[in-house]
Amino acid sequence: MNSSPRALVIDDEVQLRRLLRLALAAKGYEVFEAATGSLGISEAAFRKPDVILLDLGLPDMDGLEVLRNLRGWCDTPVLVLSVRDEENVKVAALENGADDYVTKPFSTAELNARLTAIQRRRTQGEEAVQALGFLKLDYPNREVTAAGVRLKLSPIEYQLLKLLAQNHGKVVTQKHILQEVWGPKATDQAQYLRVYIGHLRKKLTDSGVSIQNEPGIGYRLVPDS
Repeated sequence: MNSSPRALVIDDEVQLRRLLRLALAAKGYEVFEAATGSLGISEAAFRKPDVILLDLGLPDMDGLEVLRNLRGWCDTPVLVLSVRDEENVKVAALENGADDYVTKPFSTAELNARLTAIQRRRTQGEEAVQALGFLKLDYPNREVTAAGVRLKLSPIEYQLLKLLAQNHGKVVTQKHILQEVWGPKATDQAQYLRVYIGHLRKKLTDSGVSIQNEPGIGYRLVPDS
């Protein structure tokens, strides 16, 4: 029985599908392809892939519609690939369930990095203790240490760091952060978020990770380069 991870590429561009097939196969994936949104949805149901790479510009339906359909019945990680670089499009993709968004053209190195982050989040699940760089989050005890030194975090800072850590490598939108940390009525209180992100960045110095800003979209926790 083939135990290789499965990748489904939903894109109408033949050359790009060919390039993605080569890149994914080199990383050990078994690759399936679909040139339309409707076929992609069918293939996702039939193939049960471990990751889906989805183009937004499909000939039969918008990629966001495909994404919404997928999220109605499956939780397979979805990496959106698109030439559309508009902020509102990226936000819409992320808020409709995309795990990450890559703008075309992109390098194989960037693609592999995003896929690695998605795989890591997938396998980690709800760990009792999570380690990122020199940072360790002990969820049962609500304790965070950096290089063995306990960080003094306020309840809000802890919730914010926990959310970013459990989605590390992935852009978490401002709206989602505000809803999760401050509640559903706080979606227009972005100034609170900026203040706490600033505090948290200072406390994460020498932790091996940092908070990266995606202007107008949100934040992601990434390893220090």
